[in-house]
Amino acid sequence: MEVVVALLVLGVAVVGGWGSASAGDFYAQLAKPSWAPPSWLFGPVWAVLYLCIAIAGILYLRSSSDDKLPGMILFGSQLFLNAMWSWCFFAWRRGHVAFVVILLLLAAIVSFAWVAYRPSPISSFLFVPYAVWVGFAAMLNFVLWQRNSDVL
Repeated sequence: MEVVVALLVLGVAVVGGWGSASAGDFYAQLAKPSWAPPSWLFGPVWAVLYLCIAIAGILYLRSSSDDKLPGMILFGSQLFLNAMWSWCFFAWRRGHVAFVVILLLLAAIVSFAWVAYRPSPISSFLFVPYAVWVGFAAMLNFVLWQRNSDVL
């Protein structure tokens, strides 16, 4: 089952990557706030986050919890929302929809961390950087959408 989790996370990274294939050029054209990170930073950050997500999912599956279904539903939900955000923002250029998706993503991340804490504290802690990054990305999504409403 651990291999399935790792492959699902890898699949989400690939699907999200397809959705953001033109992200570099598009991001460069947007009116950004001074605190927006450079485009080169997103790849390395997401590589580390996807590794943390996969490890967290595997550790949660290995935990002694008798009822893993709620946590795995939340885990799957955040994977789906993660992939959808790239498509909503970069491919379909729907800033308002992407903002709703990223807020739902953040809620799913925090909910998984909450549910995972008792059976697998490490899984929960591995989601903290993910939650922080997605919270930051949500603020950036909102500002980019507002500043670039003609293209988003």
